[in-house]
Amino acid sequence: MKISVIAVGRAKSGPELTLIENYRTRFDAIGRGIALGPLDIVEIDSRRSDREVDSVKILEKIPKGYHVIALDERGKTQPSSAFSAMLCDIRDGGAPGIAFLIGGADGHSDAIRATAQRQIAYGPATWPHMLVRVMLTEQIYRAAAIAANHPYHREG
Repeated sequence: MKISVIAVGRAKSGPELTLIENYRTRFDAIGRGIALGPLDIVEIDSRRSDREVDSVKILEKIPKGYHVIALDERGKTQPSSAFSAMLCDIRDGGAPGIAFLIGGADGHSDAIRATAQRQIAYGPATWPHMLVRVMLTEQIYRAAAIAANHPYHREG
């Protein structure tokens, strides 16, 4: 099952991009054995902050039939084990893929929230978009590691 991260903005070279690529590479390697992946990052060019315009661009990039998950401050927080179970449940349900959506500086529009089957959050704090990408790609890798019984994830 393919996984796409569709995000407003372009990643510039630097430590965040290095981490994103590191976790993506690690996920692709471990995910193959458990029918997860590959992980694709789709960037939406946004010259000025306009939530409605960004939302239209995001919606156009969601592949048909994908399970849509919006990262949104109003979303539900969950432990890594539940995130892993969610990915596996979606995979086992026959979806061709999952699209994780990261909005621009003004967040997601009502249209995005209505399209998403789920909304998840990384707590009540406001995070820079590039760090959200890092955290999301790490959690996707961690979810695969949990599903594959890989020692990367430790409980307790």
